[in-house]
Amino acid sequence: MIPRISFFLIAAFWVTMNILLWRAEYGSRGGEIPVPLDLVWKKILTAPDVSTLNVFQNGERTGFCEFSTSIEQAMANLDENTPPPEGLAVRAGYQIRLNGNVSLGDFTNRVKFDGRMEFSSVQNWRELNLKISSRVATVGIHSLATNQTVAVEITADGSTNLRVFTFADLQNPGKLVRAFMENSGGGFELPELPQTPALAQSLRWQASRERLMLGREPVSVYRLETQILANKIVIYVSTLGEILRVDLPGGITAMIEDWGKP
Repeated sequence: MIPRISFFLIAAFWVTMNILLWRAEYGSRGGEIPVPLDLVWKKILTAPDVSTLNVFQNGERTGFCEFSTSIEQAMANLDENTPPPEGLAVRAGYQIRLNGNVSLGDFTNRVKFDGRMEFSSVQNWRELNLKISSRVATVGIHSLATNQTVAVEITADGSTNLRVFTFADLQNPGKLVRAFMENSGGGFELPELPQTPALAQSLRWQASRERLMLGREPVSVYRLETQILANKIVIYVSTLGEILRVDLPGGITAMIEDWGKP
């Protein structure tokens, strides 16, 4: 069980870090798209409301997650009759937080996650902290952009395994997984994972604006779409930056409660 959970978590971590690296290196290159990517990204970073989403796998509800920003947290502390101060993000930069819990696939134990990413005032990511835990294992991930390294700590069966990887190591997901599997045993056979030295470079987001039915009302939304290893990822964002729906590989979907209401 522990090898299977570790494989799932490290694979998810690898994809997340490659997206962050893409943002750091190629985020400002919009290409021929109807809506500039930077516009949608800034909307997300400055969303004034919490995005609360239910998580489904193949139509069955398996958990929930919440997405919030430092702008939302700051505005929540203001009097409703007081306008937000100018330059709120310029002074302190941006921060986003994702937390929740899910139970996916063959994993009978619910997995909890709590992550925080910090960005500069010009929207470059600076720090990542992520904790993923279940009844049998806990994974902690910490990365500083300035150090160009990622520290991954796995605690299971009373022992802790700490590994530090360079950003270059993220080009090879198989190396990451095998680094934690080599002493875990359990007879879990790892699938072959291709080396992807150009994943960050080849990741291309397309952004568009469209109208969708949300409940009984048509609303204007941003649609973000990309592919990772031939798997499509689609994110719907409100015009205020609220995450409305996320479609992931494996039949996994996260959406706000009002999305499916007639």
